[in-house]
Parts: sequence; structure tokens; C-alpha cells
Amino acid sequence: MLGRPVSNKTKWLAALLVAACGLGGWVWTMRLQPLELAVAREVQSVPVELFGLGTVEAHVVARFGFKQAGTLVDLAADHGDVVATGAVLARIDSREQRARTMKSSSGVASAEAAVLVAQAAASRSGVVHAQRQQTNQRRQALLARGTISVEQAEEAQLTEATAKADLTVGEAEVVAARARLEDAKAQHALEDAVLSQHELRAPFAGVVIARAKELGAVAGAGETIFTLVDPATYWILAYLDEARTGAIALGQSAKVRLRSQPGREFSGRVVRIGLEADRVNEERRVYVTCENCPANGYVLGEQAEVVIRTGEMERVTLVPEVAIDGLTHGRGSVWIIADGKLVRRELGFGRRTLDGRHEVLDLPTGERIVVERHPRMVEGRAATAGVRR
Repeated sequence: MLGRPVSNKTKWLAALLVAACGLGGWVWTMRLQPLELAVAREVQSVPVELFGLGTVEAHVVARFGFKQAGTLVDLAADHGDVVATGAVLARIDSREQRARTMKSSSGVASAEAAVLVAQAAASRSGVVHAQRQQTNQRRQALLARGTISVEQAEEAQLTEATAKADLTVGEAEVVAARARLEDAKAQHALEDAVLSQHELRAPFAGVVIARAKELGAVAGAGETIFTLVDPATYWILAYLDEARTGAIALGQSAKVRLRSQPGREFSGRVVRIGLEADRVNEERRVYVTCENCPANGYVLGEQAEVVIRTGEMERVTLVPEVAIDGLTHGRGSVWIIADGKLVRRELGFGRRTLDGRHEVLDLPTGERIVVERHPRMVEGRAATAGVRR
């Protein structure tokens, strides 16, 4: 039996019903169905760390050469040699300077002889003065008794005064001769010092890491010949973002990775914090020693990674930085689940972990911070806490 044909009105009502159901489903899904969202959880014993890139440097390193210019006639050290303090590393031609030193030595001997001559002359003048003084005293006594004439007494007095003047001159000559002797000795010391500068000695015990000249080359005054480093003073110079270095302090522990040994991690410690930041890059220099790095594992200038532990958060709620909007000066806006509904709220944030999570400072009890982005999140929508991370 054939049924009655469906009228257009019935078809229209059916289509309207389907559309209404679809719209209701869409409204339920998009606006009314509670969203299950990942929220932040409270964690314990979270380290606070800072990351920085740097290079291997040395606290004690010297690039030095001769103070005098000359031709290299001897080279006693090369790259990789371990040298002791004061060891002769190189010499330049010193024949001309040696002759000057010998001449100045002769000048000292001549000045010493001149002092002896002046002293002898002064001694002779002293003897003559004493004899003339005695003679004058006798003449004055005879004059008082009327035995000799006044002229004879005056002549004796004049002779004594002349002898005294000669003694004064002699003593002055001794002083001048001694001054010339000191000048000659100083000149000799100067020439001897210049002669010693024709030998290049190690200023401290260390390892030669570079030699810039070869035998027979002319070394200019002040030109670098050797680079010497004390291997006991190697450290890592790390550059850290100055905005995150407020909690850094001397003695804090660190982890070090060398570019040449990427699979190994070494322990270190902060030993110096730069007092001046880089004004362009806004970075601070921090020096870290490596406590268990192999003695032969350092390469000066090698890149290194440093992670410094500045503290620990004992019990804290952490929020990823990607879930915080407008984070400025420790304040930012996040999505909160409060009483089963989504709410936008501005919170305060403190320390930051190395993986980009921030410590929450003022979250009200019972509320949860959403840590994921969802396209259907609107304020006032129902939401539940899902998988936490």
C-alpha cells in the first residue's frame, strides 16, 4: 500500500528541526560544554638555574717579548713546553750592549780610583792644616810675650787660614768624587739591566701555547714572541642575561660542558662576578672554575656551556611562560579555573626555571591556572582541570 506523499510543509519542519538540533549541538560544543584543560600543579624541590654561553680563558696568561729590539740568536722553548719561573726562553744578539756594559764597568773602576785620590789629597790637606794650626798657636803665644813681631804672628795666622781652606776644598773634592762614583755605578747598573733584557725569561711557571718568531728573525721592541699560560688558572668566562643574574653569588655550584667533549658534564663553581655589564648586549660576565675537568682537556678560547644553580624552590606552582600574556616586571595575565568557570586574572610571578616556567606568587586557594591554549576559551565558560603538568 502506498503511503501518502510527504507535504512540503512537513519537509520544511523536518529540515528546521534538524537545523535546530545542529545549532543546539554547536552551541553546546562551542559555548556550553565544559572544557577539560591542563592546569599547573604544585611541585617540590625545583632547582633555579641560569644558562650562559662562554669561552675557556685563563686567569694568568701572558703575551710577552723583548723590551729591546734585536736578532734572535737562541730559542729555548716552543709550543707545548712546560717551563719554570725564570727559565730562559730566548736570547737576542747582545754583543754591542755587552761592550757598553764593560765600558761602564771601567767607568766605575775609574771613579773608585778618583775617590781614593781625592781622599788622599784631603788627608794631606788635613795634616798640613793641623801643622799650620800648631805653628799659629805658638806664634800667637810668642807675640803675647813680646818675643816676635806682629807681622810674624799675622803671617802664621794667614797660613793656618789658607791650610784650612785647602782642607775644605779637599773634603769637597772627596764628596764630588763619591758622587761621580755613584753616577758611574748607576750607569753601569743601567747598562747591565739593558744587557739582561737581551734574555727573555718566563715570568711564571706555565705552558707555552704559542711562539711567534723563529731563529734569526728580528724581534721588535715589545713584539710578542711567546704566549704563556698557567694551566692551574683555567676558568670559564660565561655571559649571562643581566635580567636574570640578580640571585647569582660567589660559590654557587655550576655545570660545565666543553664543546670538544659534548657528551660529558663537569662540575664547577662561581669564583668571580663581573662588576660591569655589557652595555650593548646587556650581559654580565661570570667566571666559573671547572673542578673536575681533565688537565689536558682545556683549549684556550674553546666554547663552553655553563648552567649555574642559584637556588631551589621547595614547594611551588609553576606556569610555562607561553601561558602568560603580557609578562612585564613580574606581572602577567593568565586563564584561571575558579568555581568551574574560566576567568582572566593578573598574577605576580617570581623566579624562572631553566625550561621557561615561572613561580606563581599570589594564586588564591582553590583556583587552578590553565597551562595550555585552547581556541574555545572564553571568560565565563565552564571548565574542568584535566591532565596536569
